Amino acid sequence: MYSKEEAKNVRQQFWTMFGKRYDRKWLLYDTKLKDINLKFSFEDRRALVSIDITHDDTIFRAYYYEKLISLKNIMKEEVSEELIFEENYILESGKTISRVFVMYEGVKIQKQTDWPEVYEFFYTYMDRLESFFREYKDFIDD
Repeated sequence: MYSKEEAKNVRQQFWTMFGKRYDRKWLLYDTKLKDINLKFSFEDRRALVSIDITHDDTIFRAYYYEKLISLKNIMKEEVSEELIFEENYILESGKTISRVFVMYEGVKIQKQTDWPEVYEFFYTYMDRLESFFREYKDFIDD
């Protein structure tokens, strides 16, 4: 069992090594669309690459989510057939967002032997997600 400080250090080491391995500027929070972010997550026993719609207003959130739903077939073709669409995804904090994501299960951040697989997963799917987002950003924002 890790203490909070040890867990923090492991997470910091994971992300530092990821940044060194894939030295590039990711789009992430710089989408130019308020409350729409591309995100890497490494949660308990799974890694995620996602588009998060975090707007507090459910009408705005639903509007953008419907835009992504209308692109679902294209998105699955260009990013992954394994994409999961959740209009009401509840974060650990209790906040409800809309999320479209692909996940890699059975990995743990504390297990450094899992890191190379997760790094490859993150790179592959975020690269595809960014390409998709850049191509359809104007439609999503329209």
